[in-house]
Amino acid sequence: MNDDHLKEYRRKLEKAINEALTESPAINSIIHEIQDTGYDVFLIVEATVGFNEQNEDGEESPKPKPGRSSKVKLELTSQDERFLRQLKISPE
Repeated sequence: MNDDHLKEYRRKLEKAINEALTESPAINSIIHEIQDTGYDVFLIVEATVGFNEQNEDGEESPKPKPGRSSKVKLELTSQDERFLRQLKISPE
């Protein structure tokens, strides 16, 4: 499957998630309750969509992108490290 097909699938999934959130009676009800108390509501939902090809057995077959190392070095701020520690995750 080429990248254009994956982009189209991602776009369809993003649209479906957006529609599910905006058309949810429960979410709309709560947002209206908050607005009735005099507040504006900003809802930001972040979703990460990724794709992994599966091998013939149905298991994922990891394929690193050419020229990329399998290790990633992240630049963490002290605030990032404190947050990770609160979640019992070692930032190292």
